[in-house]
Amino acid sequence: MGISENELRSRLHSGYEAFNRGDYEAATEWVHPDVVFISPGAITELRGAEAVRAWMEPDAFESQVSEPGEIEIAGNRALFHQRTRARGAGSGIEMEVGSWAVWTFDDEGRVTRMETYFDHDEEAARRAFRDA
Repeated sequence: MGISENELRSRLHSGYEAFNRGDYEAATEWVHPDVVFISPGAITELRGAEAVRAWMEPDAFESQVSEPGEIEIAGNRALFHQRTRARGAGSGIEMEVGSWAVWTFDDEGRVTRMETYFDHDEEAARRAFRDA
C-alpha cells in the first residue's frame, strides 16, 4: 500500500472532525469517486462520493456528532467502534448509538468501501475486517 498507517489514522480523524463541524466537502475529501457505503443492517447501499456526501447532510436530526474509538488497521483496512450522538429535528429527542465501521482504502489512501454494523454485530464487523 502506498500510504502509511499513521496517514490513514490522520485522515480518519480529520474526516470525523470535518463531519462533526458540518464540513461535508472536507469529510469526503479522501473518498473515492466510486466508493460503496453500506449502512447498518445492509438497509442502504450507496454508490459514489456524491451520494455519500448527500447522506451526511442532517435531515431527521438538527445536530449529529460521531466519534471514532480505537482504530485497528491491517493493510488497507481499518476497523473501529464509533459513538454517534444526535438530536432530533423538531422533537429535540437526544439519542446516542454505537456502531462498528470497516473501511477499505486504495493505494492512494482513498476510501473505496465503508461498511457499518450495529453494536450487537461486532463479530460480523470483525469478520468483514479479517476476511476481505
